[in-house]
Amino acid sequence: MSDNVVPMHSKSIEEDAQTAIDAMQELTNADMNLVNEIILSRMQSPVALIPELAGHLISSGGKRLRPMLTLAAAKLIGYEGKRHIGLATAVEFIHTATLLHDDVVDQSTLRRGKKTANLIWGNQPTVLVGDFLFSRAFELMVESDSLRVLKILSNTSAVITEGEVLQLTTANDLSTTEEKYLEVITAKTAVLFAAACEVTGVVSDQGTDVEAALSAYGKYLGIAFQLVDDALDYSAKQATMGKNVGDDFQEGKITLPVILAYRRGTDEEREFWKQTMQAVRQKEGDLDKALVILNSHGTLAATLDRARHYGEMAKDALAIFNDNPAKKAMLDIVDFCIARGY
Repeated sequence: MSDNVVPMHSKSIEEDAQTAIDAMQELTNADMNLVNEIILSRMQSPVALIPELAGHLISSGGKRLRPMLTLAAAKLIGYEGKRHIGLATAVEFIHTATLLHDDVVDQSTLRRGKKTANLIWGNQPTVLVGDFLFSRAFELMVESDSLRVLKILSNTSAVITEGEVLQLTTANDLSTTEEKYLEVITAKTAVLFAAACEVTGVVSDQGTDVEAALSAYGKYLGIAFQLVDDALDYSAKQATMGKNVGDDFQEGKITLPVILAYRRGTDEEREFWKQTMQAVRQKEGDLDKALVILNSHGTLAATLDRARHYGEMAKDALAIFNDNPAKKAMLDIVDFCIARGY
C-alpha cells in the first residue's frame, strides 16, 4: 500500500463510532432477528444457485444499516405494529440486489473482504439473482397492504437505477459539476436511505410531517454516507474495510475529491487528470501521484467537511421528535457514518 494513502483515523473517533453502532444494533436487535428470519425464508428457491449466490453477499458481514434505520424509525415514533419488519427486509433486498448489479457494472472483485459474486459465479447469474431479490422485495412491499409504501419503494428502485445510469454517463467526464455529482449520489444512495425511514412513518399513520422528517433524515444521512465512501476510496482505511484502495481512480469514476482537485489544480495537474481519468491511460505510480494532488489541494478534507454538513442536516430533521433512546441512536449513527472517514 502506498505511503501517500491518507490514513484518516483517530482512536477516540473510532471508539465513539463503535459505541454508536453497538447502541443501534442493541435497539433494533429483536426486530432484526425477525428480519433475518424473513431474509432466510425468502431467499429460498428450488434453483440451488439462487440462495447460494444471494447468501454469499447477505452473509458477508454488512451492518445492514438501511433496514436498521427502518426498525429504529419505528422505535422513534412508537409504532407498535409489525409491518415495518417486512419493509425492513424489502429494503435490505433492494440494497443487496443493487450491490450485485453494481459489482457487475463496475467489474468489482472484492466486497467486504470477500470475492464478489460476479467473480465467483460470473456476470449472468449475478444479475439474474439480483433480479430475483428485487422480485422478493416487491412481494414484501405488496404484503404491507399500503399503496403509498409500494409507490415509495418502487419509485426508489427506479431512481436508484437512474442514478447508476447517470453515473455511467458522468464516468471519465471531468466537466462533471458538484451539483451533477450530488444528483448522482442522491439517486444511487440517498433515496434508499430516505425510503427506508419514510415507509415506517407511512405505515404508522402519523401524518405527513412525520413522514417528511423521516425522509429528510434518511436522505441527508445517505448523502453524507456516500460522500464519506468516496473519500474513503483514497484512504488507507479502505484496505481494512475489505476493499481495494483507488478503485474509483482506476475505473475513471469522477467523484467529489477529483472534481475539486480538477477545479483547484494547475494546468499540469489538469492534464494528469485528463490522461488518467478521462482517457483512462494509467501507468504505475499514477495512483500515488493522484493522492499527492488530492492531498495538496485538501479535497479529501473538503469532501468530509461536506459530509459533516449533510450529517448536521440529518440531525436537524429529527428535531420534531421527542427525546428517547431511538432518537439518540439515530443521531449518533450520523456520527458513526461520518467517523468511518477518519
